[in-house]
Amino acid sequence: MSELVLQIDGREVTVQEGATILEAAESLGIAIPTLCHHHKLEPYGGCRVCSVEVEANGRTMVVAACTYPAEKNVVVRTRSEKLSRIRQALVEMMLAHAPDSETLVALAEEYCADRERFKRNQSFCIHCGLCVRYCTEVKKKNALGFIDRGAKKRICFIPKIAATECWKCRECFPLCPTSALQAAFVLTEGMTTAELGDGCNCQR
Repeated sequence: MSELVLQIDGREVTVQEGATILEAAESLGIAIPTLCHHHKLEPYGGCRVCSVEVEANGRTMVVAACTYPAEKNVVVRTRSEKLSRIRQALVEMMLAHAPDSETLVALAEEYCADRERFKRNQSFCIHCGLCVRYCTEVKKKNALGFIDRGAKKRICFIPKIAATECWKCRECFPLCPTSALQAAFVLTEGMTTAELGDGCNCQR
């Protein structure tokens, strides 16, 4: 596999072809905020907090660093006024769902986000998908997924699988940036498979 050279925040870096911008930045010790990224999981690009500016062939575009491939001779900026505004707005929207998340509160302070900008709808989930993807890709248990779409989208455990697998595992719990997964799982405690039915038609 060939190597390529690009520039990130004024510094040149050489990476293997196929690496993402996030990986290239990490090799330089440049921190880019993420909420839906995990090194054991396939890139997802769901939260968009890792957005960066990429300049190539006279054009500048905003892309998700965790999914966008590093390219030869491109110039990447991980910090700018535009990116700060984007991250600020994203964090403000997510805070409406998880206002007490320590992770989001820290990002709100960093990007001067208004924690009261949007009306609260405390679902406690920001749809990062970490728990669902970890269970599917790493553990290969498929014990949970998403149900519904859009504003109604939420995490759902598959009772028959969760009853035998989740109690002894819980590896996905620490991944949740809002503690929503713990809350969802507690709701299933004491409920029998008969009460919940065979499942919840989850979308993994």
